[in-house]
Amino acid sequence: MSSSALLRTALLGVAAGVLCSLLTAIPAFAKTVPTWWHPGPAPLHWQWELDHALRLDNASDMGTNDRLPDGQPAPPPTIYDIDGIDNPAKTVSALHLQGDKVICYVEVGAAGNYYTAKAEGLTTTYYQQLKGAGVLGLRLPDYPERFLNIASPKTLAIIESMIKAQCAAKGFDAVETDLDETYAGADGPTGFSLSRHVEVAYMEALAGYMHSLGLAWIAKNPDDTGDRYPTLIAPFADGVLTEQCNEYKTCSALSAFLGTKAVFDAEYSLGTSAFCPTDIAHQIDGVQFTAALDGTRHPCD
Repeated sequence: MSSSALLRTALLGVAAGVLCSLLTAIPAFAKTVPTWWHPGPAPLHWQWELDHALRLDNASDMGTNDRLPDGQPAPPPTIYDIDGIDNPAKTVSALHLQGDKVICYVEVGAAGNYYTAKAEGLTTTYYQQLKGAGVLGLRLPDYPERFLNIASPKTLAIIESMIKAQCAAKGFDAVETDLDETYAGADGPTGFSLSRHVEVAYMEALAGYMHSLGLAWIAKNPDDTGDRYPTLIAPFADGVLTEQCNEYKTCSALSAFLGTKAVFDAEYSLGTSAFCPTDIAHQIDGVQFTAALDGTRHPCD
């Protein structure tokens, strides 16, 4: 055999070996692709408690002694939506040991100076980071918080770091993002020129980041906007938490989610008899809470 033929044979052998190695590596690579929870429609049995750190030994916090509208004992929650900063990883682990899913509540469109650096496990709080980045806007009318300039890459970077440290690192299954529709003005003027396009781009970027960390995204109150926003985010949102959609007659705005993804409905003023039949019919997980979200809970089913 000539030297050129020998060289060609050797190269073919090397190429075959490389191809074989790549094919062998594909299954291993595929296993590294992140997966996340995809909560389906009702009934899911959930608890929403943000007033304080969840007390695992407290029946009210855990929702284990609640009653259905007909007076029968309610099924215990299997999903807990709790504050991501107030609650440590050990609480999430304890809930997981019970077979529960845990949602991490954080704000992504506004920030308040609520937490200490020690509580956040930082040298500089997220609020101070956002203030130093110059992305704080007007104050919310009813809360000691300021809107964020969601068009700024600095905002995105700081909020992503918060989600990673407070939600992913603690083992949460999903993130409830509060104030994720501030462009519409339902919570007051932000001080920035924000459009629906900017909001969708911001939340799509955050959703992609959450998914890369193995976290589902639960959108908050997209039905408040009065436009197509709920439909636009439905492809990358894994569920919705809406407040008072029955009272304000906005539940139908969530049609892109109904019957296919989780829709958690929190009602405060209406009695369960006024909204439970409708929620159950539309596969919405309806619960009457107190506005304090202190653990008091009256579920529909």
